[in-house]
Formats: sequence, C-alpha cells, structure tokens
Amino acid sequence: MQKLPVSKIIRNITDEIAFEAISDDYSLSIKIEQYVPYICGAVHDGHQFRKSLWKNCLHTEYERWYEEDPCTKEMLRSHPIVIAGCDSRFEYDLNRDPENAIYEDAWGKKLWDKPLPKAEKEFSLKKHAAFYKVVSALVGQIEKKHGRALVFDMHSYNLKRWDREVPTWNLGTINIDNERYGLMVTSWSQKLGAMDLPNTIRSTSKINDTFEGNGYFLKYITKNFKNTLVLATEIAKVYCDEETGVIYPEVVRSVENHLKGLIPLQADEFLEQNL
Repeated sequence: MQKLPVSKIIRNITDEIAFEAISDDYSLSIKIEQYVPYICGAVHDGHQFRKSLWKNCLHTEYERWYEEDPCTKEMLRSHPIVIAGCDSRFEYDLNRDPENAIYEDAWGKKLWDKPLPKAEKEFSLKKHAAFYKVVSALVGQIEKKHGRALVFDMHSYNLKRWDREVPTWNLGTINIDNERYGLMVTSWSQKLGAMDLPNTIRSTSKINDTFEGNGYFLKYITKNFKNTLVLATEIAKVYCDEETGVIYPEVVRSVENHLKGLIPLQADEFLEQNL
C-alpha cells in the first residue's frame, strides 16, 4: 500500500492504474486491482477520531463505535475495487451532505462540550470534499470504461435499537430509479436472504424495512451519474456484541466469503440487463 495525495489517487484512476493507497492525511483508503464494472464502498467503516477533538467530545469511544459500521470494509476486502472512509462519522459523516456532515448532537445526545471552532469544521470538511473528488473520478472512470457502473454501498445497523423483529439485511431504495432497477434490487435482496451464516443466524432480507436509502453517498452518485446503480446494503449487527464491542470473526468471514461470490454474480446480471 502506498501513501498518496488525493491528486495522485485521482490521476491513477484517470490513467487506469492498478494500485492500493491510503490518502496522505489517512482519511480514506482505496484499492483497485482491476477496473471492473462494480465498486464496493464502506463509508462508515472508519473509527479514527483526531486528537484535537477528544477533550471537547461528550460521547465516549464506545458510544462512537456503537454508531459506526465496524468490519464493513473487511466484508468487502476480497473485491477488485474497494473505497472506504477511515475517520469516524463523529468527526464528519461521509453519508451526509457537506452542510450537515458535522454533528451538533448525535442520537439524542449533545456531541460537543463547546461549539466547534471554525478551523476544526473546515479541516473536517476538507477531508469530506476530498473523498467525493475521488468518488467522482472513480465512478466516472468506470462508467466511461463499461458504459455503466454498479456500486455496493455497505453499512450495518444496531439490532438492539428496534423493539420488533428486523431483517438480517435491508436494502434502501427510495432514491434510486426503481422502475429501471427494480428487478436488480429484488435479485440482490434474494441473494442476501439466502445466505447460510454461522451461529444459527437466520439470514433474512427486506427492502426499505429499517432504512430507506437516504444517504448522501447514494444520492451524490445517483445525481451525478445517470448509468450507475447504487445498492444501499445494510447488515444487522449479528456479527458482534453491541453491548461489549466484541466482534465475531467467524461471522464476518462468512459474510465476506458469501459476498465474494454474490457480488460478482450480481454485477454480471447488471451488465446483462438492457437497463
């Protein structure tokens, strides 16, 4: 892996160079082994939280971890193109637009002891903007090469927040063209629901049940690229103990192994359809 400025990352993409890199500010990682027609993204995988914010933050590290999407990058790591955020969503949220990317409060609790200085906000938003410059270059290059692109937007959500039975997998679709892509959504949901997971976990999948796909990552790509489908894919946190922070590696690895086969299969279906 190389450490590269964002300008060099973008240049590599436009030149279709295979590479793996961390940005020089350590805010994003990207791996491109081959310029295939699908992209895997994990915008909430990051847990980094810069030191200048520590004393001012009222949320504990555990509270931050609880709302992040740990292991989502790991579930996707087998694929040729993977882009991920390295910083915590509590620093700036890549799945929110720039105007709302920095929280004032989070999940009903005030986040900052004192209002953030302008310089701190600007520092965070610079990293947010850099991420989307890379996303724009990447999706644009894939569309240019293949005529279309498929993006797997990977997230997780907390089971304990719900007082009803919720699915293992949820697809959020209200911001995509469902008339055009509805069959792709149904097909992807069926594949996810058929997984055989360890620890007697029953894999189920629903559409717009717990979340509806309102994230900025999906909206940004959908707005700017007319031949790209973003599948906002959420896994319930069946792969960890939400109360202790213990990760179940056998479940994470099982999900990764299933996705290793299912994602390319879905991409092949996407390319075969006259959409």
